[in-house]
Amino acid sequence: MPVTPLTPTNLDVALAVLTAMITPALLISACGTFILSTSNRLARIIDRVRRLSDGMEALVRDRGRLELLDERRRMLQAQLATHSRRAHLLQRSLMLFYVAAGVFVASSVALGVEALTGVPPAWVPVTLALLGAVVLFASCATLIVEARLQVHGLSGEMTFLRELVEHHARKAVTEESPP
Repeated sequence: MPVTPLTPTNLDVALAVLTAMITPALLISACGTFILSTSNRLARIIDRVRRLSDGMEALVRDRGRLELLDERRRMLQAQLATHSRRAHLLQRSLMLFYVAAGVFVASSVALGVEALTGVPPAWVPVTLALLGAVVLFASCATLIVEARLQVHGLSGEMTFLRELVEHHARKAVTEESPP
C-alpha cells in the first residue's frame, strides 16, 4: 500500500478527524468521573445500611433499656427503606453512565472508521454521540432524584434526633424539679 505524502490538505483532514474524535473522549472522561463519584455514593450507602442494621440489632438486644423504642424502630425502618431506594437509583445511574461511555467509545470508533473508509455514513457517529448525550442526561437526572431522597432521609433522621433531645431535656427537668 503506497504511503500518501502529508500535504496541508491531508493534514487538515487528519486534524479534523482527530479533533472530532477528541470530543467523545472528553465525554468518556466525564462518564468516568461520574462513575467514580456515583460508586463512592453507593459505597457510603452500603456502609450506612450496615450501621443501621447494627442499630436494629441493638434495638432487639436492648429493648427494655432504650427510651423512645417505637420511635427509634420507625426511624431505622424509614432510613432502611430510603437507603434501599437510593441504592437502586444509584445502581441504575451507574448502569446508564457505563452505557453512555460505551456509546461515546462507539461514536469515536465510528468517526475514525468513517474517516478512513467512508463507511458507516457520517450520520452514524453523530447519532451515536447524541444517544450517548441523552443517556448521560438520563443518568444525571437519576442522580438528582437520588440526591433528593438523600436530603429527605437526612431530614427524617434529624427530626428523630430533635425528638430525642427534647425527650431527654424534659426528662432532665422532671428529675431536677422537687416533688
